[in-house]
Amino acid sequence: MNPIQAARAAGQQIWLDNLSRALINQGLLARHIENGVAGVTTNPAIFHKAIAEGQDYRPALDAMRSENLNAEQRYERLVIEDVQRACDAMRAVFEASKGDAGYVSLEVSPALADDEAGTVAAARRLAAAVARDNLLVKIPATAAGVRAIETLIGEGLSINVTLMFSLAHVDAVAGAYQRGLEKLAANGGEVSRVRSVASVFLSRWDSLVDTLLADIGTPEALALRGKAGVALARQAYQHYLARFHGAGFAALAARGGRPQSMLWASTGTKNPAYSDLMYVEPLIGPETVNTLPDATLAAFADHGKVSANAVAQDAEAAAAHIAALAAVGLDMNVLGERLQSDGLAQFASAFGKLLELTA
Repeated sequence: MNPIQAARAAGQQIWLDNLSRALINQGLLARHIENGVAGVTTNPAIFHKAIAEGQDYRPALDAMRSENLNAEQRYERLVIEDVQRACDAMRAVFEASKGDAGYVSLEVSPALADDEAGTVAAARRLAAAVARDNLLVKIPATAAGVRAIETLIGEGLSINVTLMFSLAHVDAVAGAYQRGLEKLAANGGEVSRVRSVASVFLSRWDSLVDTLLADIGTPEALALRGKAGVALARQAYQHYLARFHGAGFAALAARGGRPQSMLWASTGTKNPAYSDLMYVEPLIGPETVNTLPDATLAAFADHGKVSANAVAQDAEAAAAHIAALAAVGLDMNVLGERLQSDGLAQFASAFGKLLELTA
């Protein structure tokens, strides 16, 4: 059993945080699936890299030049085909897991981050265009996004909530998901057909917090470096357990409602002084997902160690670490808003560059 398969045996799905036409055409995605990868995530930066660096899209782009399409319509036509093919490649995983695994994510335009109605309309449109029941429409955890998520879950769409950076985000998103399922159930919908993951971004935390701690410069502050991301994830998992394995979710669970899985995102280590698997090995555990960029996936497959339920270990220490950060002046909820804003700006920039490629 390789580490990817061992993580699955321990209850965690490993997904690939990448997709391109070359990855599909060259059989690399199929090889990942054979090795145990159970899903795929995408974002505007991933597709910008794929289209900018690969020649696989040139024939399709050239063919669209004669059509009356704008840059975003051309982009969507390209990536919808990729997502459909990836969904089809993942179909056997989806069916074998009875709808628990085998998903591919496609994000709504970053320009809609603060547009509730626009997000709802775009999610409906993308879901209809892809027309695969193992699609997750990806929506950011902004205030408008959270309201849209509740509406869409209530309509039976499956959603990947992205750009979550704090426990406040975790709680707001989980509440929206549960309320959406309750509306779906009240209207006679099949709650068992809905799947959702809540993506908490990790490496960006330590990039920011380490810099702020270095600026503070006290021995107490410096001793806290390199631990914020894992501490946040472990606390988020405790919030997940309390909500989705508590009495408040029991009625939905009895109707087949699935918990909204915690997904660990931004899991490539940015500081070379840290372990290349610092956001993987400590966070393996039941009913979780970890989406890995290519280099981190290769590292995990090569030398990853799997410890069952590692994510539930040291929960008190994780809470104490967050409290210690607050004691030196770093509020995780306040910084979480900053990180989300920065993340939205990065995705918007990547999306703008994408549209330049397809204009």
